[in-house]
Amino acid sequence: MISYNAENVKMPQIKKREVTKWIRNVAAKYGRTVGEVGYLFCDDEKILEVNREYLQHDYYTDIITFDYDEGNQVNGDLVISLDTVRSNAELFNKPYEEELYRVIIHGILHLCGINDKGPGEREIMEKAENEALVMWFGKQ
Repeated sequence: MISYNAENVKMPQIKKREVTKWIRNVAAKYGRTVGEVGYLFCDDEKILEVNREYLQHDYYTDIITFDYDEGNQVNGDLVISLDTVRSNAELFNKPYEEELYRVIIHGILHLCGINDKGPGEREIMEKAENEALVMWFGKQ
């Protein structure tokens, strides 16, 4: 089950059933099924609080992924700052909606085992994000 919640922000206008199907399809591409995944959309202050409390990081970010995977089943909590998503969309000159869906799937890709911190990993993550976005926007 995938749940969508919001704290300190208005819930983004996403079609939850369609997004859930997309997420399941992306996970399946990597040989994974989707178990319990929880999205929390929030503001910068909330994500900073989460970053400090759980990761001991003192900075804003667009997403924090907590991975509770069991075998080939993805399970986790994904905390997304809509403030940072909006800032990044402006910074990268991208539509807000595209950046939002990129971040939504970014967390799932982490749960599928794709990293973005080591040498060459960022390029692999970007390619996976772009392929997933084609799956999403291509069906619109």
